[in-house]
Amino acid sequence: MTTEKKNKNKVIPIILGVLIVLGAIFGTKEYIYYTKHVDTDDAQIDGDISPVVARVGGYVQEIGFEENTKVNEGDILVKLDDSDYKVKLEQAMAGQKGASAGVGVSESQIAATSANTSTAKANIEAARVQLNLAQKDYERYANLVKDGSITQQQFDQAKAQKESAQAAFTAANDQYVAAVKQVGTSQSQLAVSNNGVSQRQSDVDFAKLQLSYTNIKAPAAGIVSKKNVQKGQLVQAGQSLFSVVNENSIYVTANFKETQLEEINPGLKVKIEVDAYPDADIEGAVYNFAPITGAKGSLLPPDNATGNFVKVIQRVPVKIKITKAPIDILAKLRPGMSVKVSVSIKD
Repeated sequence: MTTEKKNKNKVIPIILGVLIVLGAIFGTKEYIYYTKHVDTDDAQIDGDISPVVARVGGYVQEIGFEENTKVNEGDILVKLDDSDYKVKLEQAMAGQKGASAGVGVSESQIAATSANTSTAKANIEAARVQLNLAQKDYERYANLVKDGSITQQQFDQAKAQKESAQAAFTAANDQYVAAVKQVGTSQSQLAVSNNGVSQRQSDVDFAKLQLSYTNIKAPAAGIVSKKNVQKGQLVQAGQSLFSVVNENSIYVTANFKETQLEEINPGLKVKIEVDAYPDADIEGAVYNFAPITGAKGSLLPPDNATGNFVKVIQRVPVKIKITKAPIDILAKLRPGMSVKVSVSIKD
């Protein structure tokens, strides 16, 4: 019995010594690790999610996708009944044709009034020639009637011809002025008609744009989610229909404590462990930091200036880009998945 007690007394110190050595080794390894790394498990997979909303209202005619399926950018995913929009386009095009016809009429009027102006100008020149001739005859007859070389009747005829030529010249000049005004009026009408054509063209462009909105397309390549539309449903402009998780937009958002940020800088390497795939070899790099803390960006941010203040360590979202990951695993990552990240702050 004495020997057994002695052996037991020797085993216990040995076990304690081994435990102390193991604890020291473990503690040393943990100390060395945490002097070179900053870890957090308050992190998740994130990604760009494009919400798709209807830009015009109408009844759903066709749905070209199933929820949680992959689509390509530009694919027509929902088609609305476009009958009303086609009618509006036809109306706009008819109005454009009418406005274009008005331009043609105005141009014809300008051509006609321009021709009248040229004729009136030629008539002025002819009337001026006749007036000059009548004026010279009048002056010559005025001298001859004084010495009795001609009769008073001949002089009166020369005077009448001069006055007639003067009246004809005045009338021709008035006609020219009126023709010029008519040209200006026709040009103003043409400007109005051109403005009408521009307005009608805008109506046509708008109608075409509205018609194109009846084909709702995928804004980016990715996976469709949150389907909220059915065939035959009446949708309104601005109504959310579904979302597309953009392909190749997956990244990690890690919420580090503010006391952990001192040695974290953009570009540092990050080891990423996804809870769903713990054995996957995934690496990343620190990209940037959020401009506000998570609490400050919440719907109801805390106001420390009111009530009793309790200091709470805040967390700051840090964006981490994935730089290395197996292709099959990367394709399985979904926004919202929980991850653990470890930032290497020292080599």
